[in-house]
Amino acid sequence: MAEISSMCVYCGSRDGKGLGYAKLAREVGKMMAENDIKLVYGGGSVGTMGHIARAVLGAGGHVTGVIPSSLDSREITFEQCSELHVVGNMHERKKMMFDLADAFLVLPGGIGTLEEMVEVMTWRQLRMHEKPIIVLNAVGYWTPFLQLLNQMIDQEFANGDVNYLYSLVETIDEIMPVLDEADDPWLESESNLF
Repeated sequence: MAEISSMCVYCGSRDGKGLGYAKLAREVGKMMAENDIKLVYGGGSVGTMGHIARAVLGAGGHVTGVIPSSLDSREITFEQCSELHVVGNMHERKKMMFDLADAFLVLPGGIGTLEEMVEVMTWRQLRMHEKPIIVLNAVGYWTPFLQLLNQMIDQEFANGDVNYLYSLVETIDEIMPVLDEADDPWLESESNLF
């Protein structure tokens, strides 16, 4: 697997309930900076998006934000980004984030985070990319989604290989070992895409 120098992190424009999610985002940001992995994210200064960006910068890392001008008033653009791209719409945002990233990390978040995660999984299923996707299932946040995937498999709307599209981790300490792995069971699979 190619060396990972940048990672797109999907996370929320809100802090979530309690202080745990904000702390998690800060810890992920610090870990990324310490491992010389550039953050690519949605460019906002609020919610866990803001926490991770400030943590990466605070630990000496690089932050690339990508935000549509229409969201500036909602997500409040993080002007301190090392590199900031203001784009025309959400499609441009997601495409640029995809192009700039070597890997993807999904933190707890809302329906925007869910949509972004499912999109990169779908693109990987269609073999449009080979970039790693890591789902951080902190405190079991994504367990209902994982159960839904298993329901799709059980009802034969997906085959079992769908679970190879991503790597599931429970803690931040598991992220770097996953990125360092050379083998990719999904790419080795010969089963059909659908």
